[in-house]
Amino acid sequence: MLVKLTKDRIRKGMFIESVACPSGEFAKRRFILTSDRDLAAIAKSSASDVLINVALGLDAEGRMPEARPSRRRTAPNSAADAQAAEIQKVRNDLDQSRQALKTRLTDMVAGGALDLDDLSAVADSNARTWKDSAVIALEVTRLKSKDETTYVHSLAVSGMMTLLGNALNVDEEMVGVLGVAGMLHDIGKLLIPNEILTKPGELTRAEREVIRSHPEVGYQLLKTYPGIPPMVLDICRLHHEALDGSGYPLGLKQEALNLPVRLSTVCDVFEALTSIRPYKRPWTSKEALHWMFARPHLFDRKMVIRLGSVLVDGPIN
Repeated sequence: MLVKLTKDRIRKGMFIESVACPSGEFAKRRFILTSDRDLAAIAKSSASDVLINVALGLDAEGRMPEARPSRRRTAPNSAADAQAAEIQKVRNDLDQSRQALKTRLTDMVAGGALDLDDLSAVADSNARTWKDSAVIALEVTRLKSKDETTYVHSLAVSGMMTLLGNALNVDEEMVGVLGVAGMLHDIGKLLIPNEILTKPGELTRAEREVIRSHPEVGYQLLKTYPGIPPMVLDICRLHHEALDGSGYPLGLKQEALNLPVRLSTVCDVFEALTSIRPYKRPWTSKEALHWMFARPHLFDRKMVIRLGSVLVDGPIN
């Protein structure tokens, strides 16, 4: 199904059929939009409208297409078919991981046991999806229903933490623990009253304080489970700290924040900035990375650059 959109509504993950440039300066057509370079070129072009195929990519609301046979095929194994199949596979894989994570976190919040080997297997499966298809995975996880936000956000942060760990050449064992930590870093939010966590309007000061309690609440819960790696506990408790001491809950400064914690902060903030929410437009990957790079008092610049190297085209500094 073809849909015409104004160019300001185009985002990565859409399948571009054609760009209506009067001057013809952007002639590329029939491709899945995955790069910030192409997105910027469309925005700068003379086009006012872009034709997208919602059977092969995101629709106007950022939703992925359901799997169904294409009515028109130029060839049985065309590039468009292959791209659509990859998008659907990533969507299915992430949905399975989301369901698995939701089951395990819900059990923990209810006082159930934690099988670290089992959770590690979920994290490893998620990490493989991000390693193979990072840009598509980022697009698939941008849109979240309010009831699934914590789980999908945790999947995305976990996947990006493993990508960034590998980009920083940390050892394989640490990458595995980073994946688990990403899965568990926001478990405290599941103990926040739902009417506050999913409130559509502006929060009161008291409600903001309740939300800000989630790192400590999650940390106290995880401490009750024997065998939780100290790195996982640190990331759960400290992922909202900032290098200049302006973060929470402890107000720690750079020298007290180890590499895994600084890594988790970069991935957590990046995912939040680029997500679709009812109350804000999603930032592009480059917008988020530029904003973070310009704030070295808050974020580790080396990690921002490395995250950009695995998620966008070209330098971000």
